[in-house]
Amino acid sequence: MTAQTATPIATAPSQPHSTQRRAAQRRKRLRNLGFFALLAGPNIALLLIFVYRPLLLSFYYSMLQWNMGSSVARFIGFENYIRWFTDPDTPQVMGTTAIFAVTTVGGSLVLGLGLALLLNKKIFGRGIARTVAFAPYVLSGIAVGMLWLYIFDPRYGLLSTLLEAIGLSSPQWYTTSPWALMMIIIVYLWKHVGYVALIYLAGLQGVPQDLHDAAALDGAGKTRTFWSIVLPLLGPVTFFLLITTILSSLQSFDLIKAMTDGGPLGSTTTLMYQIYVEGFQTGRAGFASAAATILFVILLVITAIQLKFMERKVHYA
Repeated sequence: MTAQTATPIATAPSQPHSTQRRAAQRRKRLRNLGFFALLAGPNIALLLIFVYRPLLLSFYYSMLQWNMGSSVARFIGFENYIRWFTDPDTPQVMGTTAIFAVTTVGGSLVLGLGLALLLNKKIFGRGIARTVAFAPYVLSGIAVGMLWLYIFDPRYGLLSTLLEAIGLSSPQWYTTSPWALMMIIIVYLWKHVGYVALIYLAGLQGVPQDLHDAAALDGAGKTRTFWSIVLPLLGPVTFFLLITTILSSLQSFDLIKAMTDGGPLGSTTTLMYQIYVEGFQTGRAGFASAAATILFVILLVITAIQLKFMERKVHYA
């Protein structure tokens, strides 16, 4: 009896699965790309049309000698930039811009944090107080400026009446250069402190109560707890507010327009307001575009420095 050996049965070759996987992955990528275009496409289109296109056009106009409304323009290269840097008014404009930015940003952060600490306490009417504190931020800058003009009026204003009640005379806010800038700074702080306080309040409410309890068990008082625990944990909030308040301060225009119109003698003219004056009052659109490009570069450099160096010192929980 002979043993029979089994011979393998030949099967038909199957279709490779790798080709199907690649086709499925390709369809998935196309589907994801379609969803991305559907959701992000309108936002990207709006950014290109209303942000990047005007930015590029502003840089192009800065290379022209062009008066607003004129149909004739001449290419002059970087001459507008040279004129701006050699203009005798530029040091005063940049000095005013720096003073305004430093005082408003620093004041907003300090006063906003103090107000947030107060609003974070369990007091009667806390919800109403938060609403009242934030309300000025949503008001129109022109309306706020007009309102405060009556308050600062040296003869009939509310502030003048209060100063006379304690035997003091009101400064000439409108016609004296140091007081005019101080007046705008005060109104700017009044308008924006509520926004800073609201953001800080959200950060304070995010600090875990366990940390406060642990610090109390270790014998730390409220002041030590604030400086050693709460303030470091507010680092991300402070970093965010520092960027947003600097950008907002350097682009402030409405209060200056409503209250001083850049005067007296240009003492309240910031770089942002100079762009408006050169573009829409004197009609030097090319020069104004050059100043606008310089402002954009300043904002870009400040933001880049903050992101590169200051974010390293921020503690993220």
